[in-house]
Amino acid sequence: MRFTFDTNILLYTVVEQDQDKRRIALDLLRRARTRDCIITLQTLSEMFRALTGKLKVQVAEAATVVHQWRTAMPVVAADETCLVEAMDAVAGHHLSFWDALLWATAKRAGCRLLLSEDGADGRTLGGVTLVNPFTSPRSPVLLEALPLELD
Repeated sequence: MRFTFDTNILLYTVVEQDQDKRRIALDLLRRARTRDCIITLQTLSEMFRALTGKLKVQVAEAATVVHQWRTAMPVVAADETCLVEAMDAVAGHHLSFWDALLWATAKRAGCRLLLSEDGADGRTLGGVTLVNPFTSPRSPVLLEALPLELD
């Protein structure tokens, strides 16, 4: 099952404010590298902006972090079809534009799962299910995409 991550999941891997979420995010992303996972150009762009803006990380350090993620997974960019679908999703499903564009890009890339804290956990739109990976118990669709490893 192909899936992708929202920016917040990636940010938790480098920001140490919430250790529980950081641990979960690191585990998810470590396991994702061996699965059918893509990352959107939008997610990487938002990550760079959050690191250099709100989080005050030096530009060179933020660029290094983004480059590491860029080389870890295939990167997919939005196109005009994604733009149109995102605008339709804003109008028809009351998503914020940036969340809608991420969803539309994930959909175009063949993702069935979008991991994010934002949005309605478990909501499926256009074949893409939004899952909050920090909820307990873990979503069955999340466990299908990223089975827990047994020690």
